Amino acid sequence: MTQNAIEIRGLKKTYRGSRGAPEKQALKGIELDIPAGSIFGLLGPNGAGKSTMINIMAGLVTKTAGSVNIWGFDQDENPRQSRAAIGVMPQELNLDPFFSPRGALEVQAGLYGVPKSQRKSDEILEMVGLSDKAEAYARTLSGGMRRRLLLGKALVHHPQILVLDEPTAGVDIELRQMLWANIRKLNEDRGMTIILTTHYLEEAEEMCDEIAIINQGELIARDSTANLLGQLDSKTLVIDPVSPPTRLPEGTGIEVSERSDGALVLSYHAAETTAEQVLAAVRDAGIAIRDVKTEQADLEDVFLALTSSK
Repeated sequence: MTQNAIEIRGLKKTYRGSRGAPEKQALKGIELDIPAGSIFGLLGPNGAGKSTMINIMAGLVTKTAGSVNIWGFDQDENPRQSRAAIGVMPQELNLDPFFSPRGALEVQAGLYGVPKSQRKSDEILEMVGLSDKAEAYARTLSGGMRRRLLLGKALVHHPQILVLDEPTAGVDIELRQMLWANIRKLNEDRGMTIILTTHYLEEAEEMCDEIAIINQGELIARDSTANLLGQLDSKTLVIDPVSPPTRLPEGTGIEVSERSDGALVLSYHAAETTAEQVLAAVRDAGIAIRDVKTEQADLEDVFLALTSSK
């Protein structure tokens, strides 16, 4: 096995327009490597092409051009092996209402050709917290339980790569924490490569080693989470004054606002202004400082900066 779990080259997908509508180019020549053993975030606004890429990797959508290599298997030359290497937890809660969780896992394992002696349905049910619902009809499960079952179904064939499409959308905090505890365990104990899409950017910031951002069918950023956060030039100093200021600091390239607790927020661009110049402006305004701290940009700032420029 190479160091990359997935290698994508020149990936394009064009959907034909219906009833005279123009064609839609969902993916425009994506080039992307996803390292084996990583937790990799795939982010982008709605309609960016994320779901199309995931469905192509899963073998559910036919690409227009390019190549996809999954766990060392070219998708065109070895479709069966490439599909066996990847498990997908979809966003939609599509389950047969008349199967029990154990039955659903057994059927899924059979579809992947997993021999009965190698099936681990009960172990998977325990991992996702559904052991006590093993024989209940799926239609009686809550939305959160159904989402757990979808995760279990994605694991029945022991894939090396797990794709999670908005896994915690609309779930409560307790279930979200349970899902992420399971994901960390799969990654740390089994070395499983995790690929996730999420609208919760703080979640991606906390969980992902590396992140790719897609917008309008194009890859506009791909780097470690730390490096992406370091891209923003904007810096923030938060001043806690000894007493309410009579006038606010002024200076070239410095933006000042006041919080309800009396703190002063000074934003500036490091390429134009230094922290010392900001502090000098505070002193010039006659403000005595009780405390000062810096605030770092978060992934939402990076995401908005990159996608709004397209």
